[in-house]
Amino acid sequence: MNGNAKPPLSETYGSLTFSKKAMAKHLSKAVYQKLIDVIDNNEKLDDEIADEVAHGMKEWALTFGATHFCHWFQPQRGVTAEKHDSFLAIDEQGRIIERFSGRQLIQSEPDASSFPSGGMRSTFEARGYTAWDPTSPAFVLKSGRAATLVIPSVYLSWTGEVLDMKTPLLRALRAVEERALRVLKLFGNRTAKHVRVTIGPEQEYFLVSKDFYNKRPDLIYCGRTLFGAASAKTQQMEDHYFGSIHPKALDFMADLDARLFDRGIPAKTRHNEVAPNQFEIAPIYEEANLAIDHNLQLMEIMRKAADEHGLSLLLHEKPFTGINGSGKHMNWSMSDSDGRNLLEPGTAPKKNVQFLVFLASVLAGVNKYGGLLRAAVAEAGNDHRLGANEAPPAIMSVYLGAYLDKLLGEIEKGSFEKMEAPEVMSHGLLKSLPSIALDNADRNRTSPIAFTGNKFEFRAVGASQSIAEPATALCLAAAHGLDRILSRLEKFDGKVADIAPKALAVVRDIVKETKRIRFEGNGYSPDWHKEAAKRGLPNAKNTPEALETFLDKDVAGLYSRYKVLTEEELKAKHEIKLEAYVKIKEIELRQIKELAVACVVPALTGQISASGHAAELLGDAAKGGAKALKSRLAEYGALLEALDESLALVDSALEESAAEQDMAKRAAWLASKGVAALEALRAACDRVEEAVDQRLWPLPKYREMLFLL
Repeated sequence: MNGNAKPPLSETYGSLTFSKKAMAKHLSKAVYQKLIDVIDNNEKLDDEIADEVAHGMKEWALTFGATHFCHWFQPQRGVTAEKHDSFLAIDEQGRIIERFSGRQLIQSEPDASSFPSGGMRSTFEARGYTAWDPTSPAFVLKSGRAATLVIPSVYLSWTGEVLDMKTPLLRALRAVEERALRVLKLFGNRTAKHVRVTIGPEQEYFLVSKDFYNKRPDLIYCGRTLFGAASAKTQQMEDHYFGSIHPKALDFMADLDARLFDRGIPAKTRHNEVAPNQFEIAPIYEEANLAIDHNLQLMEIMRKAADEHGLSLLLHEKPFTGINGSGKHMNWSMSDSDGRNLLEPGTAPKKNVQFLVFLASVLAGVNKYGGLLRAAVAEAGNDHRLGANEAPPAIMSVYLGAYLDKLLGEIEKGSFEKMEAPEVMSHGLLKSLPSIALDNADRNRTSPIAFTGNKFEFRAVGASQSIAEPATALCLAAAHGLDRILSRLEKFDGKVADIAPKALAVVRDIVKETKRIRFEGNGYSPDWHKEAAKRGLPNAKNTPEALETFLDKDVAGLYSRYKVLTEEELKAKHEIKLEAYVKIKEIELRQIKELAVACVVPALTGQISASGHAAELLGDAAKGGAKALKSRLAEYGALLEALDESLALVDSALEESAAEQDMAKRAAWLASKGVAALEALRAACDRVEEAVDQRLWPLPKYREMLFLL
């Protein structure tokens, strides 16, 4: 190895994570094994080992220069939170030492009064607790001169109410995993010790020049451009998708990967996405809890890395109108402790009854709780994306692919033995080229929930969202489906030699009742929307409408049945999400008004002044030119009038919103009148941008932000 060569990735991967390798080095064998049992086998944490684990963790963190530790948690506001405490302590002799106790590791107490609680906590009820989640490894966060030991945690109130997004996730994971293991045992599997949900989130994002970003207050405060005239060229040539990566973007990606690998985050794929300056990063799939923690870390690492490369990261679902927005496709599956994927059809899906059982469980869950899955991805930013030509519609349907769809049809008829699985494709080229093995399903980009090979891809998740919410909802839906199957099959356990025929009968019944959610066609088609309405599928058009599902009695029963959230906690979630929606829409309205008054109106009046002066100068010397300028002046006057009228609409929307005390009515008002007012002002601003002299326009344009890094 030459002096400039870097060590192999396998030697440095996860160096900033308190991995099993680091644990083995800093803990005794007995304590190490007890901690591994907690992590791998869901054993109860022994408080007696906490002091040694904390000491070993601290000693490891000190090797990276760590001076502080923090409990890292996920309040119900979509981003993470942390409070840093130093290792600083004074011993009995008055000497300064570093100390980190088991008590400090296991529990911390951040103030709960200023985090969203949906009315469950008053301002004076400030006490809240974070508790260490040992199944997600601690890591060292390095930022400039600072190094901090970070401890992933759950977050609860003093009276036990759930205040975070991780606690419901862990409970939902337990519900689906326990039932999946029972299904395996029915099929004679006696070796699997546990089942784990696995997730792989594909993260889409935009990069823009930091110089442009800093000149666009709407990007800074809203995450998206509130107006902007379309560039002559956008994505219509389809030349950016999977194209050669811009050197500056590739340099950012290489730095990003290095940081992710140090943190033990398994980034696998990077490429250009459809829209200009849009990209995607996808990981190797991991256990769900860890995958979600890693995705939250990823978003923060991306933001910091971009900044250091003179770029700004945009994770909003629709930062630019007229072109593709960004999603976070959540690939979801289940695997047992022996490493077998439970949604793997195998080479002969028609003979794999166990696979069909797990497939049917998800179909049953989506059929019953499709509205909940829509609610789980309902946020203000995602309203701009769902149903557009790069994202699935808000109607929750399932795409299985031609083979599996036909197979289920044959199962319904009782004649599926005639089915043959696809094998290889003949490409008609040179014999030296390898044949192409076909999957059981094609990809359908218009489906919100698509089966893709050996997993379900939930494509409706927004790029900026924490996937804890949709993962929780999908796990609960699957748990419901598994319980339906288990209720009919467990009574045969030990009474029949072969459970397969009984299981197939249950699958057949579920196939019949879930036909309404299976759709193999174009989800963008107006005909599908009409058909979906006939089938009785919910189609919430906006976030306030979608969030009503959290108040549904069936949904409340689902959450309480699996001990994930109480009805009160679910109502609080509804209130928190409504309040967030209201705040976002009001910020957008205020911001577009500010920009229109401070930037757009002056640009237009400057153009009017310049054109009027030019018309006077021409006078009789060029009557045609003066006439043309006067015609333009009339157009500018009409634009100014349109600006004034649309500004009045925005003022009215804000006044009406402020006057409404009921949060649900306020959100509904903003979703209709507020959105309409903003779009009216946006249209007026866009026309002004197209009309005025480039030298008078004070903001970076789409043609710059989308093509220049």
